[in-house]
Amino acid sequence: MGMDSRIEIKVTNPKKVDNVVHPVGQGHATSASSPPQPSASSPPTDGQGRQQQQALEEGLRHSHGRGRQGRGLIDYMPFKNWVPWLIPGFVIANVVVFLISMFINNCPKHSSSCVGRFLGRFSFQPMKENPLLGPSADTLEKMGALDVIKVVHKHQAWRLISCIWLHAGVFHILANMLSLLFIGIRLEQEFGFVRIGLLYLFAGFGGSLMSALFIQAGISVGASGALFGLLGSMLSELITNWTIYANKLAALLTLIFIVVINLAVGLLPHVDNFAHIGGFISGFLLGFVFLIRPQFGYVSKKHIPTGYIVTSNKPKHKPYQYILWLVSMILLVLGFTFGLILLFRGVNLNDQCSWCHYMSCVPTKLWNCKSQQAYCESIEYQNQLNLTCISNGKSSIYNLSGESTSQVQQLCTKLCSR
Repeated sequence: MGMDSRIEIKVTNPKKVDNVVHPVGQGHATSASSPPQPSASSPPTDGQGRQQQQALEEGLRHSHGRGRQGRGLIDYMPFKNWVPWLIPGFVIANVVVFLISMFINNCPKHSSSCVGRFLGRFSFQPMKENPLLGPSADTLEKMGALDVIKVVHKHQAWRLISCIWLHAGVFHILANMLSLLFIGIRLEQEFGFVRIGLLYLFAGFGGSLMSALFIQAGISVGASGALFGLLGSMLSELITNWTIYANKLAALLTLIFIVVINLAVGLLPHVDNFAHIGGFISGFLLGFVFLIRPQFGYVSKKHIPTGYIVTSNKPKHKPYQYILWLVSMILLVLGFTFGLILLFRGVNLNDQCSWCHYMSCVPTKLWNCKSQQAYCESIEYQNQLNLTCISNGKSSIYNLSGESTSQVQQLCTKLCSR
């Protein structure tokens, strides 16, 4: 009687990201803990043993995953391990843009008290103007910093993206780029450059959008919104791929702790925590869309060697994964759409929420947040600018001589502090 040359595959108790393939002779599954034993009632002939061995070797030669033969089973790693290049590229791009901003800034041309004058035109603005060791606000504004007035009234929506490539100083870019390398490389290794690149950009856009809706005075720069998006995506990735992880609770609590600490730092003055919050929410939702994995025990046909069949009939994803994907997509589309509508209608959400400003800065005995609450109504007539502080109602008229937006904001801050 001829022997059935097919080899059956069953998935039994796979480890994280492993699909365990069991070669089975004569229709009986072997145990994962012991090699296949010949039947006492019908021992295989030498010819049958050779056919089984040849079938196994043929399967190994045609397998596309990493395989090993031992104790009657072959393990496959179906998730590709990507070589990260995009995140290091983002870091290089941010550093290059910062150097360009310092070159354009050319502090010695405008000030005699630059920091690090031996650096020439790369020297930093005076510490009282920029304690982060970087360019002036005017330079950042010229290069694409987030300026709500220009976004809304001069139709420069591109600033919602360009601002995430700019940094206020050496300390600022150093902290952000180290965080990006620490978080981003691991994600790119696991999910590839396309998904992580899109997630980074969309999360950065979401952070800029929320910042523009709440902080409409002054300028904002930095990749923090995109970085918080990566943190948010790590949390949602853990949730949506819950079945493939060990030590789930410990990983979840660790991530939550890291996020809470970073958001708490944003309560200090001069930190745009709205960008952090917007980036985190965007990244959290994007993680359900971009970082979904097949469920525990699913076997993909492209990872099966020739001559093997699969007895596992598990679907690729669980129902809750599809639900999270759909809900997240709807929330993202609605959030971005309504956010842009409100922004271009000139809506300031602080006017609708009396306590929301505490999400970005909490005043204490050690510092105050007045500088972040200076909002003025402005009326330009010929060469004069009439500013009215919203918080105290005081007004003043200034002669215009080519003032930039940041200079107008400084006038507003002084007016509101009287």
